Amino acid sequence: MELNDGETLDAKVCDCPMTPDTSRQDLFQYVLRLGDNALINGQRLSEWCGHGPFLEEDVGVANTALDLIGRARMLLTYAGEVEGAGRTEDDLAYFRHERDFRNFLIMELPVGDFAFTTARQFFIDAYDYFYYQALQYSVDSTLAAIAAKTLKECEYHLRHTGEWMVRLGDGTAESHEKIRKAVADLMPFTFELFDADEIDRRMCERHIGVDLDAIEKSWNEKVADALAEATLERPEVTFTRSGGRQGLHSEHMGYLLAEMQSVQRTWPGLQW
Repeated sequence: MELNDGETLDAKVCDCPMTPDTSRQDLFQYVLRLGDNALINGQRLSEWCGHGPFLEEDVGVANTALDLIGRARMLLTYAGEVEGAGRTEDDLAYFRHERDFRNFLIMELPVGDFAFTTARQFFIDAYDYFYYQALQYSVDSTLAAIAAKTLKECEYHLRHTGEWMVRLGDGTAESHEKIRKAVADLMPFTFELFDADEIDRRMCERHIGVDLDAIEKSWNEKVADALAEATLERPEVTFTRSGGRQGLHSEHMGYLLAEMQSVQRTWPGLQW
C-alpha cells in the first residue's frame, strides 16, 4: 500500500477559539496519554529485537521502536513540565503504577506472531499518521512542534506496515489466514482510539487537541483501502474493548511494566 501524495484530513484541529482558563490538569492528562501510547507501543515492539523473521525486518522493527521511545521522551518531558511537580520523563515512565498509565489497550497487547504485530502496527500507524497530521496545527506550540517532527516518522511507519499487510494478505494461503485472523482479533480494540471523552472534547474546543471524528473518517478510509488491496474483508465486530485511558488495563500490562521498570525500581535514580 502506498500513501497518496499530499493525503490530508478533512479537518485539522477543531476550529474553536482558545480560552484563557485552559486547565493545566487537562493538558497534562492529554499529553500524558500521547506519551504513554508511544512508550508502551515502543516497549512492545522492542521485544522483536533479535527475533525478527529476517535481518532487515529485525532492524526495521527495532528502529520503529526507537522512534516511538524518542516520541515518548519528548511527550513525557513536556507532560512533566506542564504538571509542574518536578517529575521527569524517567519518573513518569518508571515510577508510576499500572493504574496510572493512560495508554490504549491495543498498545499493550503481546506481540504475538509477525502477522499479529503487522496488523496491530498498521492500525496504530494509520491512527498516528492522521492524528499527528492534525496535531501539528495545535495552538500549543510545543505540541505542534512535536507533531511536526513525529509526522515524518509516522508516514514511513504507515507505508512500511501497509506494504506488509498487502504482502501477507495477498501472499500464500498460510500468510493470508494468519493476517486475516490477526485483523479479526484486533478490530475490537480499535474502537477505543476514537472514543472521545471530556478531556478530548475540552482540548479540541480550546484548539489544542484534534477532532477524533475527522481522524476516524480518514482512518476508516485508509484501512478499507489497505484491506481491499490485501484481499481481506473487514470483520464484523460484535464487542469492543476499552478502558486503558481510565487506567483499566489488560492482564498483560503488569508483566510489561515489571520488565520495563525493573532496573529503575531496583536501583532508583540509576544513570548510565
